[in-house]
Amino acid sequence: MSTLNSRIPEGPLEKKWSDHKNHIRLVNPANKRHIDIIVVGTGLAGGAAAASLAEMGYSVKAFCFQDSPRRAHSIAAQGGINAAKNYQNDGDSTYRLFYDTIKGGDYRAREANVYRLAEVSANIIDQCVAQGVPFARDYGGLLDNRSFGGVQVQRTFYARGQTGQQLLLGAYSAMSRQIGKGAIKMYNRHEMLDVVVVNGKARGIIARNLITGEIERHSAHAVIIATGGYGNVFFLSTNAMGSNVTAAWKAHKKGAFFGNPCFTQIHPTCIPVTGDHQSKLTLMSESLRNDGRIWVPKKKDDNRKPTDIPEDERDYYLERRYPAFGNLVPRDVASRAAKERCDAGYGVGKSKLAVYLDFSDAIKRLGKDAVAAKYGNLFQMYAKITDEDPYETPMRIYPAVHYTMGGIWVDYNLMTTVPGLFALGEANFSDHGANRLGASALMQGLADGYFVIPYTIGDYLADDIRTGKISTSTPEFDEAEKQVKERLNYFINNKGTKPVDHFHKKLGKIMWDKCGMARNEKGLKEAIAEIQELKKEFWKDVRVPGSLNEFNQELEKAGRVADFIELGELMCKDALNRNESCGGHFREEYQTEEGEALRDDKNYAYVAAWEYKGENVEPVLHKEELKFENIKIAQRSYK
Repeated sequence: MSTLNSRIPEGPLEKKWSDHKNHIRLVNPANKRHIDIIVVGTGLAGGAAAASLAEMGYSVKAFCFQDSPRRAHSIAAQGGINAAKNYQNDGDSTYRLFYDTIKGGDYRAREANVYRLAEVSANIIDQCVAQGVPFARDYGGLLDNRSFGGVQVQRTFYARGQTGQQLLLGAYSAMSRQIGKGAIKMYNRHEMLDVVVVNGKARGIIARNLITGEIERHSAHAVIIATGGYGNVFFLSTNAMGSNVTAAWKAHKKGAFFGNPCFTQIHPTCIPVTGDHQSKLTLMSESLRNDGRIWVPKKKDDNRKPTDIPEDERDYYLERRYPAFGNLVPRDVASRAAKERCDAGYGVGKSKLAVYLDFSDAIKRLGKDAVAAKYGNLFQMYAKITDEDPYETPMRIYPAVHYTMGGIWVDYNLMTTVPGLFALGEANFSDHGANRLGASALMQGLADGYFVIPYTIGDYLADDIRTGKISTSTPEFDEAEKQVKERLNYFINNKGTKPVDHFHKKLGKIMWDKCGMARNEKGLKEAIAEIQELKKEFWKDVRVPGSLNEFNQELEKAGRVADFIELGELMCKDALNRNESCGGHFREEYQTEEGEALRDDKNYAYVAAWEYKGENVEPVLHKEELKFENIKIAQRSYK
């Protein structure tokens, strides 16, 4: 087992980042022009990184599989972005944001990374305001804030229910300026299919032009992976259908350790599943829990309309169980509580797998116009999908897969275990522990892209100023391209009988049933065996229509599902290995008398970093021990 060097700077927590920046190595402006950087993914993390690095003088190549960076999945984030500015004068501070994030993640995140995130959060808001992001403002014209789960302050900046879209447009405008100047070369409709490692360093990628099918070689002095999370391993999730793990998984198979893969987040406020026909789920923003009250009937199997159930026959179970935080408990807590009520027979709707999110009190207190001003586009979206008016009748919600806290393991500089290969945003594991607090995904993506990687990548590239252009005519590029083509040819020529989605749905059911909101030893062992059989069936019987040299979405999906199958097995092994409950990882064998997550800090206060050792070879577990020197570890309580 190799030693994981997290490269956390010495010194007091509040000075680590500033001291690190003061002593980190630099690349001078004349040398930056001769250094190429590849950025894969153009959401908030990738877009911010590409724009910032190009502005600094580096030569940047940016890749996205969408037709425009504006269509990155960051656009779907609704509720807001956290920052410790204390505009509401309610006691917020950098330390408070740091503490809430560590606690919310159930003490399974690095203190140094989380404090840095809290520290730079205020800069993000200033940056985005300067870009013209239309954050909501109060009556006096100052930026407005609202609350999200797991906190007792108002620190979430927002733009109605489309915060991600507005922030992405800010990053995209910064990118577009650099594209116009020639500092960024943009490759739309390209998918990265492998990382090329030369002499132990990441030196480029193999990409497929999704329109023509052409396989391309691209070299660089460093490669950044910013391709989001892997929630679609469950098939049904709140992620865009194109969201996938392929770039991160290819990096993993080329030597990048995968951190905490079993840490996936279930979001409590999603529109419930309605049948087998669905291909994705829709999120209702957590911001709705500011004014919406969650309840179920006090009687089991109560089929009355919610508006016909009187107040004294309603169980506002979050307010009852967690009076200090009420409806704003963290996502993992709210999700398990909803599942518990439904499993006990108190669920609502046809499926009985739903609870109510009710705005009648807020409408009485604030007026319909005020509620519409805050949440109007979310209410409109709900009405279009369900054909029910949430102003008149409570929304029905149920937990669903949303975000992945796990991802590629990175050190303090955001570099993976492969030198020159970096990972940003949701693609890395670094900041959220076992559960992400709401409105922190946008914060981490922009922090990594705008304020961390522009400093830390220079420390690595300082050794490359005399390397010159990286050639693509090397045995390593030859071999990587050969393997990519062989895999694509296999899919096209395999005369199976079942479409890709058949296997994806089967994988998703295994994962949701046995590695979803609750896991246990028996189920996880069954899941591993079932996934191994599914993998054999997939490679034997998958059928991909069309040809190689054309726009072929089934071919794209085949490669992505093949990677999901392998990832799913690793997720189950990681969950089986972690004999405790923490955050989004809930092992049924490890819970308190009240049904809350029961951690084992003596044996599991570490980051699980898995090393790929080859096809059909057991992965090797490496551990990064977590040290808590500034926060006292305690059983989480939101009562």
